[in-house]
Formats: sequence, C-alpha cells, structure tokens
Amino acid sequence: MNLKKGYVRVVPQSLDDLWHLYNIIYPGDMVHAKTTREIKIQTTEYSRPQQGKRVLVHLGLQVEKVYWDRGLNRLRVHGVITEIPEDITGKGSYHTLNVVVDKPLAIVKSKWLKHQVDRLKRAGQAEAPLLLLASIDDEEYAVAVLRQYGLEVKVEKRAQLPGKFEPELREKAFKGYFKEALNLLRETWTALKCPIVVLGLGFVKDSFVKYVRNNAEDVSSAIVDVKSVNSSGVTGINEAIRSGVLTKTLKHARMAEETRHVEEVLTRLGIGKTDVAYGLSEVAKATQYGAVERLLITDQMLRESSDEKRLELEKIMREVEEKGGQITVVSTEHEAGHKLEGLGEIAALLRFQIG
Repeated sequence: MNLKKGYVRVVPQSLDDLWHLYNIIYPGDMVHAKTTREIKIQTTEYSRPQQGKRVLVHLGLQVEKVYWDRGLNRLRVHGVITEIPEDITGKGSYHTLNVVVDKPLAIVKSKWLKHQVDRLKRAGQAEAPLLLLASIDDEEYAVAVLRQYGLEVKVEKRAQLPGKFEPELREKAFKGYFKEALNLLRETWTALKCPIVVLGLGFVKDSFVKYVRNNAEDVSSAIVDVKSVNSSGVTGINEAIRSGVLTKTLKHARMAEETRHVEEVLTRLGIGKTDVAYGLSEVAKATQYGAVERLLITDQMLRESSDEKRLELEKIMREVEEKGGQITVVSTEHEAGHKLEGLGEIAALLRFQIG
C-alpha cells in the first residue's frame, strides 16, 4: 500500500478475495494489470492487416463497470484504456480485464476510505482462522484449522476398532473413539471459537455429529455444516478444500455477521426504539449528531449510485469513521441485503436516541 499516492497492489488468493475486490473497486478508480489484447498482423508491405494475434500487455484503465461472473468465478472490470505500451494501439478504447485468483493487479483511488482499507487488511490477515475442520471415519480422525494462508493440522490419529463381525465390541469401541475425538476437537475449538465443519465417509460422520450434539452443547452450537468426502483424515480435508464443497460454508460465515446487524435494526424498529435510523436523510442526520455506532449500507448502493450520490455517501462514511463508528457493507446476494434494500439500502444502529 501507498495510500499517499492512492495506490494498492493486491494478489487475490481465493474466491473470497475476489468478492472483497468486487466491493472495493468502484467506477472512476484506476486499475492496472497484465492482460491479453489482440493486435493485427500485416502480412506484406502493401496488404491490409489480416491476422489477429493476442499478446500479453500491461494495461491501465479507468473503471466504468465491475461485474461478478458467478459462472466462471472471476471479476470483469470494464473501462477505458488510459495506459498501454506505445507500440500497441488502443489508448482511449474500451477493454475488459478478467481478474482471477493469483493474478496481481493494482488499484488507484483518489481517496481510500477507512472501511475499504480495513476490508483489505482483514482479507490479508494470515493469523485469522476461518474454519475448524474435523474429518472422521472408522479408520482415522483429523482436526485442522483452515487459515487464509493454508491448512494447519492440529490432530491426526489412526483408529483401532474391532471388525464388523464383532458388533457389540465395535459399538462400545465407537463410543470411546467418539469421546476421544470430541475431547481433541473441543481442545482446539476452545482456543479459537470459530465455526466447525465435520467431514467424512458415510454414517460415521453423522453418528459423530449426533454424539457431539448429545454430549457437548457448546461444541455442537459451533458446527455449521456436515459434508461428505470420499477420503478420510487430512486427505479428506484437502479433498474438501480442492472440490469447493466449503465455498458455500465460507460464504455463510460472512453472511452471518451481516445478517446479525440487519436483524438488530429490524428488532429495534419492531419494538419502537428510537436508537436506530434508516434511509439516507435520517442516517445523515444521525451522523451529524455523532450518534452512529454502526452504519449498514448495501454493496449495490455503493456500486450503482450516481457520482453525486456516491460523494454524499462517502462523506457520511468518513464522518462515521472519524467519530468512532463502524461500517458494514451488506451483500445484496442474500436475504439480509434484500431486507436492507427495503429500508432504503442504508441504516444505522445508534449509540443514543435522537428523537
């Protein structure tokens, strides 16, 4: 980052990172990245250029639109080319950059807002655990923490259970096995207090989840998903990461925080409390009083507002931050975002009542 020059260089490493960038890159920003562009090749001195050849170039463009391509898991940043190598024509024409995982790009803004910088920093914090993954079957058991930089294996143990032809001994051994697995899972979870996903083959994972629900209410409340994989132990965990079955869970974890704040707004409105505001004019008024504890605004409002309205929104957001308030950008991809849309796309939880 060089915020004095308005310059930030990033390398998205996950689909979550692409989502963050989708909510940070606005029309009017400058984006620089390597891309391919077609140039015409002249076959003879007197012939017109006929053949097209794609070459790798470094472009800078002024953003006009940003698209989230759900089908191909990429961002499409569309705008006018402002910088291009001198030997290649195209300056002033339109181009679309495809932003994908592991592709570096630079973003330049005339003014970086605190919530934008904070969002980038949170996305890049290597020490922030995302999920606790427990993989179990009748052969082995593993617990690992999925962090933004990779996988940290905490426990990996083999199981020694009686065979299927000794049902009574096997059932008793399973109880002991589940008890040991639960204790190891709780030990790691207590230090992190993060969401848990249980992975495994067939009925064993389901039986383990049932055992946890019957014997450990605290750990059970943290289980957010149960997924089937074809392998066990750490191999099963890596399979889940590669296959993308955790993508929905990760998205839900982000949605949960946004939903909690929106529901708090609706709860306060429902019981007639006045320490809440919604709609642009009411939120602006509360901001002037220094009453805003948390500002909620839809990603859609930030992206699609006119230049004039966006300047007004950014002024409010700066003032909220300067007076110690927090900002949550709520996605319109889920129900909480739609509910906030119904309140004018902007609302605020207040420190005190203003009338």
